[in-house]
Amino acid sequence: MSTGVSTSTDKIIVDRSRSHRNKAVSKAVRQTRERLQSGHASNSSFDRDVLNMYVASVLQGATIMPLFVVIITALGVYFTQNTQLLFWALLTLTCHTGNILLARRARRQEITSESARKWRRLLLFGQFLLGCWAVFALQGCDTCEPSSFILYKGATLLIALSVTAMSNFMLTPAVLAAFSPAVLALAAKSGLSRDLLEISLTGAFTTTLVFFNYISDRLFKSNLRILSYQSEKDDLIAELEVAKSMSDEARRRAEEANLAKSRFLASMSHELRTPLNAILGFSEVMSAEVMGPLANPTYKEYAGDIHRSGQHLLDLINEILDLSRIEAGKYELSEEAISLLDITEDCIGMVQLRARAKNIAISDQFERQLPAIWADEKSMRQVVLNLLSNAVKFTPQGGEIHVKVGWTAGGGQYISIKDNGPGIPEEEIPVVLSAFGQGSIAIKSAEQGTGLGLPIVQAILAKHDGQFLLKSKLREGTEVIAILPAKRVLQSLPAVEEAQAVLRKRKSFA
Repeated sequence: MSTGVSTSTDKIIVDRSRSHRNKAVSKAVRQTRERLQSGHASNSSFDRDVLNMYVASVLQGATIMPLFVVIITALGVYFTQNTQLLFWALLTLTCHTGNILLARRARRQEITSESARKWRRLLLFGQFLLGCWAVFALQGCDTCEPSSFILYKGATLLIALSVTAMSNFMLTPAVLAAFSPAVLALAAKSGLSRDLLEISLTGAFTTTLVFFNYISDRLFKSNLRILSYQSEKDDLIAELEVAKSMSDEARRRAEEANLAKSRFLASMSHELRTPLNAILGFSEVMSAEVMGPLANPTYKEYAGDIHRSGQHLLDLINEILDLSRIEAGKYELSEEAISLLDITEDCIGMVQLRARAKNIAISDQFERQLPAIWADEKSMRQVVLNLLSNAVKFTPQGGEIHVKVGWTAGGGQYISIKDNGPGIPEEEIPVVLSAFGQGSIAIKSAEQGTGLGLPIVQAILAKHDGQFLLKSKLREGTEVIAILPAKRVLQSLPAVEEAQAVLRKRKSFA
């Protein structure tokens, strides 16, 4: 028997060759999640990025400090006639040049995670070389007014401190490395001279150095948090991309599996229906004794059992195929103008014989002036017949079934079927509405079904943009409601309401 499914498709579905890639993807996702759940990364995780940012900052502001030194030296020599400032300026510019060359070398060699600690020490040493400000702090002026020169020296040191702190905060001890010698020089000079102005300058500069070091540390930590958030964002983006890749792969394999299932069902429907039709035909001929009476009555009973079992199997195959076509999106509607009242009356007639056999009364309450609806007649007939068959099946001897057809509040049409059977426990309603799902009452019932009737009803109504409602309580019966929207009604209620409004308006004028 041919299955109609290509071996290549089956091979794709059960392909294990991607397992190693899936393991690697799962490992990457797991590591990312563990890193994110462990909190912010430690400072050492971003040493390389921090040093690269520091180097970039030093190189971008390479001309600021030399220009400041030249201006300060020119003003000092002009006002104080102190030529020693020229020696200090030359020394400071030399040290600054060495620091710039060190930063350029670091950028050329591309700092790595392994060499980050070594480069950190070298760059801090470069900042320590800028401690030439200690030489400036020791300068004096015998020909100047002491307060004016101390003001000049204090303003210069404070400006230099602020520029250094703002441009080098990515290397946290840089400010202390560059200006600690200057603090020591000021302290030594003020200690020897015991001049109140010198002591005040030392105290003010030391306090400012501590404050700027604190500000630099705060800025460094803020940038470190920004880097941490950026890293987490990159990790999340990577995880989303990995998850999307896995989702795409899973969807592709699901589509291939669904295609294989559809091919299999299409083939099996033909292969199973052909012998079933023969079984049903011959068993019906035998039970009806068309070719002559059967000598043994048991054989006739067996023939009837064969026919009923074959019919049950054929119904099961048809329901599975219907549900499969609906799930695969292959269920096509053949829409036309139909009457929900006529369909309901026909279906009641079809189940009436079974209802009478159980002494079940079927009462109806129809709104007779319902217009036609635009729907698939075969599908709607299947919906109504499934619901009525379930009601007859689970309603006990001597029970009642109430059928209503009418308008909905939104201008659509509905059919309601209510029985006084054993009902369904509320927690089992989702099970009953799932494919092949059966409640405890159905399992105990002698007339067990396939569990596909209600899912097919839901799917058909969804294809018509309608709704399906199931209301039930244990020992209080069950009510099922199939609703078709107002856009399916060929003559809607608003026209009637408008006519009534016009009539009321005429009466008011009269």
